[in-house]
Formats: sequence, C-alpha cells, structure tokens
Amino acid sequence: MKATRRLFDEDSRLTAFSAVVQSCEADGALYRIVLDQTAFFPEEGGQSCDRGMLGGEIVDHVLEEAGVITHWIDKPLAPGTEVTGEIDWEKRFSDMQQHTGEHIVSGLVNSLYGYDNVGFHLGSEFVTMDYNGPLNSAQLRELEERANRVVWANLPVSVTWPEAQVLETLSYRSKKELEGDIRIVEIPGVDRCACCAPHVLRTGEIGVIKLVSSESYKGGVRVYMLCGGRALADYHKKQESAAGISALLSVKPDEVFPAARKQKEECESLRFEVNRLKMELIHFGIAQLSEEECVCLFDPNLDRGNNRRAWNLLCERFPDSLCAAFAGNDESGYQFILGGGGRDAREIGKALLSAFSGKGGGSAQMFQGQLPEKQKEIEKYFKNRLTK
Repeated sequence: MKATRRLFDEDSRLTAFSAVVQSCEADGALYRIVLDQTAFFPEEGGQSCDRGMLGGEIVDHVLEEAGVITHWIDKPLAPGTEVTGEIDWEKRFSDMQQHTGEHIVSGLVNSLYGYDNVGFHLGSEFVTMDYNGPLNSAQLRELEERANRVVWANLPVSVTWPEAQVLETLSYRSKKELEGDIRIVEIPGVDRCACCAPHVLRTGEIGVIKLVSSESYKGGVRVYMLCGGRALADYHKKQESAAGISALLSVKPDEVFPAARKQKEECESLRFEVNRLKMELIHFGIAQLSEEECVCLFDPNLDRGNNRRAWNLLCERFPDSLCAAFAGNDESGYQFILGGGGRDAREIGKALLSAFSGKGGGSAQMFQGQLPEKQKEIEKYFKNRLTK
C-alpha cells in the first residue's frame, strides 16, 4: 500500500483535515482505517499518538508500519469516501511543548557533559529522559537554568530533510541507525537531532521547562521533566499544598520546610517517649502475671514494633512456661509470637493456626503468625488444650 502523506510533518499546527479512505478492516471490536493522508501523529519514538475524531468517531489509537499510518475507530468507513479529521489540539500542543523541551535539555546535556540520550518517554504524567552518565543536583539546576534561557530566547525550531550528501556533513543526535529520508529538527546553537515528531515553531511556545526529579538508572541518570502547561499545573498543585501546610503550621509559605523539619523532630522525640512508656506498661503487665503452663500476654500497648521484645521478657520471667505475646485487638485480629518452656513451638503454632484459620510459620523454638479471632477464644484454647 502507498505510504500515507504525513500532514503533521508539513504543519505541526494543523488541527483539521480531509482525506480519502484507502482501506477499512475489522479488528475485533474496532476498525483499522488507512487514509491517503493524515494529520494524526502515530505512536512513535517514545511518544503516544494524537487523539481526536475521524469521520465523527473517536480515534482509539494510531500506528505506523512501513510508512502506512493506521487509525483505529469504533465504526467502519467506506473505502473511497472522503472524511474529515480533527486533532485534539490541547494534547498535541502539550506533546509539542514536552518534546521540544526534551530536545533542548538533551542538546545541552550532550554539549555540556558529552552524554547521549539513550531513552525517552513522553508519558501522561511526566517526560522521562535517560542519559548514559551521572548528573548531580547542581548540574541539573544549571541545566534547568540554561534550558529556560533557551526558551526565553524564543529561538526558531526548524524541520528539514537534508539530501544525503548534505546529511553526511552534519553532526546530529540520533538514538538509532536511520535509513531513507531523515528528518532533522534543529534549534540553532542548542540542538540538532533526527526526530519524527511535531514540535513548536519557536522555543518561547514551551513557556517553561522544569526538571522535577532524577534517579540513578543503568549506570546513568533518569530525569523527570514537565514543560509548559504541565509545569504550570504542577506548580499550582504544589503551591496549594504549600499553602495548606503553611496554614496548618501557622508559618509563611517560604518557612514551611524548616517548620516541617522541626515538627518531624518533635514527633520523633514524642514517638520515642511513647514507646518507652509503652514498654514500662508492658513490664508492669508482665509483672502481674503468674506462672502457668502457658503464659499469654494480651496488652493494648503491644504492637508489631515491640511484640518481639515483650515475648523475650515473658520468656525471661517464665523460662519453664510456653510464652505467647499477642498484639492487636478483637476487631482486626492478633499478631502473635510463641515459644519456650521446652515445648515444640512449631507443633503448637500449627495446631493454633488450624484451630482458628490463621496463618504463620516458624521453628521449634519460636513461631509467629496471625489469628482472626477474639482474645477470650484464644485464651480458652490455651487453657483447655495445652496440657503436658
């Protein structure tokens, strides 16, 4: 089939077009539509496809194979008929902002640090860019400053298809070997890259470039970026959060971080004191218990963090008894640890799990598990069934 004319290559701002249906084939619940020309950018190069309407139907997906672009829609379109298409401009423009922003940042990374962009994904939330070398926070801050100066300079973004002899003389970025006509996107003095996607006409249309975060990735770094409208929306969200936190802490927005750090330190100090007091109460509770064949400790101060310590204290106080510590309550169930007194903890634990449909595991010395049962029933079980 003849290659589809790529109208988005000719005009990235084109949002409405007409075309002739070349073929229509059923594909499950959808229909595969091929046109003689299209303004829909297909999923390609780490970027999702355009959204919009074709022949009055929502375009579900767009892919390209061997130069032929296929559109998936809910209803069939008769071959030979002329149809109209409409591009979702909000998504298209946002994608152009993000993708052109990536060119600026990747061009700067390459020129400043010599790293290559080895991965790119324009997702629904963030743009991620993978580079084959590390970047620290100071370098990322410098990159962000330089990238935004390129935006403010409002430089032209040109798209060309150089002839083979001209292309051989050009230095340009590309993540893979290319054949045939090569589309070059250039921002003068900043970046020259082989790319298939639509871009803004001038860098000023990007608005702002924000490098949100980064992480180590395959020996290099993965950088998360937002541009234009996405960056503004992210700023609004974070501004609302900062305003809310400043109100809660009764401080100015620019004083939120030190105030939150102080709150965290105070909470850690209080948590330490609460845990210390809980252990004092547990010690007191254990001191009130009398030696029995099986000593069970149910205490409202027990939790996953101190249950093991409480069980150790039980075993020290009652070395000849089977000791069991239960953290939890009748509503949510109990986490338990048992063992000691020369008894096979694994045998007793498995029987306990079987009796109450619990789960857990362990050794002959110590068994841990969880029971969806009430305290009285558990105590009754140990009293009636555990005898030497």
